[in-house]
Amino acid sequence: MARSFLKTPPGPDAWFEAAGASFATARARTAPTIRPRRSHRTIFISDTHLGTRGCKAEALADFLAHNECGTLFLVGDIIDGWQLKRRWYWNEAQSRVVAEILAKADAGTRVIFVPGNHDEFARAYAGRLFAGIEVAGETIHETADGKRLLVLHGDRFDGVIACAKWLAHAGDWAYGVALRWNDILFALRKELGLPYWSLSAWLKHKVKNAVEYISRFEEVVAEEAARRGVDGVVCGHIHHAEIRRIGGVLYLNDGDWVESCSALVEDARGNLEILRWASPPQRDTSDAPAEAAVPALIPA
Repeated sequence: MARSFLKTPPGPDAWFEAAGASFATARARTAPTIRPRRSHRTIFISDTHLGTRGCKAEALADFLAHNECGTLFLVGDIIDGWQLKRRWYWNEAQSRVVAEILAKADAGTRVIFVPGNHDEFARAYAGRLFAGIEVAGETIHETADGKRLLVLHGDRFDGVIACAKWLAHAGDWAYGVALRWNDILFALRKELGLPYWSLSAWLKHKVKNAVEYISRFEEVVAEEAARRGVDGVVCGHIHHAEIRRIGGVLYLNDGDWVESCSALVEDARGNLEILRWASPPQRDTSDAPAEAAVPALIPA
């Protein structure tokens, strides 16, 4: 069962301040029992939207249980504060996600939380430590082979978020409707023994304006990374996993856990790839090294 502060929707600030102490108790009560089988130098995840029905918490908890790392980046929209203000939803699978993250911190993994627009309330706590988790507005990650990557959520580059927040909230409502239909379709496909497929992601990639928006977003983020003099940038926000070079900048988006169930991982040599945990070949939890994983197919 989830703790009481997860059942009753408080204000986002109060929730965040209570979380540290409450999650400390959850450590002992809901410690994960599955031994991780794949090891990475770094894992990046974002847009989990805990606190919503759209969060694929079971897949995320399974991914975290089977993948260990030296550093875990939570690249924004981990907690959905927008939903928190309207109607709070929490289930046991989402509690397992929290327990897995805390277990990693307890085991020595460095966990860095870079808040996004849905958990923007946490930005006021940048520079502080909660339950062993560092909070940062943005940060620089250096890969094993020396690449310097700017890590941020990416919402500051979204004109809708920056210039018309009410419109963003309206879009968030429409997106939520699409996700609910997505869940219904997923349940039907599961009954029929069919693999996971995202209706909302398919719609997004088929709509011309959405495709143009994604492309422009990627270009603007890459331009900012070039201006900062770094080798690349890791972000989330648009729920579209991608690895590509834009000009001289390596653009990396770790995707989301409401549609694609994807993460960005770095191996011991600094190689970077997208893992899609809803894809059966990448659910292989044998003791094979991480770099032997089946390469992810990145949508065009």
